[in-house]
Amino acid sequence: MGVVSISMPDDLEERIDEFGEEHGYTGRSEIVREAVRNLLSEFEDKRLEDRELMAIVTVLFDYETTSVEEKMMHLRHDHERLVVSNFHSHVGNHYCMELFVLEGQLADISTFVGKVRATRDTTSVDYSVHPIDDIGVLS
Repeated sequence: MGVVSISMPDDLEERIDEFGEEHGYTGRSEIVREAVRNLLSEFEDKRLEDRELMAIVTVLFDYETTSVEEKMMHLRHDHERLVVSNFHSHVGNHYCMELFVLEGQLADISTFVGKVRATRDTTSVDYSVHPIDDIGVLS
C-alpha cells in the first residue's frame, strides 16, 4: 500500500481525530481512505449516465476574507451552457451563498462540482443531482 502525505488546517485535523474516536475508526488513514472512496464513487452512478440531468449546487463562503465570489463568477461564465440559473445572497454578517442550477450531462456536472469544491476558502459545498425525466417522482 502506498503512502500519501496531505496538508490540512489544524482545526480540520482535530475534527477528523474527534470523528475517528466517536465512530471507532482505527486512525486517520482509514477515515481518509473511506472519504476518497466516497468522493470517487459520487458520480459513478450508472443510473445517471446518458440522461439529461438537473443539479443544484450551493456554496457558502466568508466574503470578507476571500476572493471566492470572483472565482464563482468566472466558473459561471466558463460554464454558461451548463449554468441555467445563479443566485447570490448574503447570509449572516460575513457570509455569502451562491446557488447554481445546472442542466446537462453527468460528466459536465461532475466537472463543475469538482471545480467548485477545489476553490480555496469555500466554507461548504453541497449539491444534488436528479434526472430531469424523474422530477415528478421526487416528491
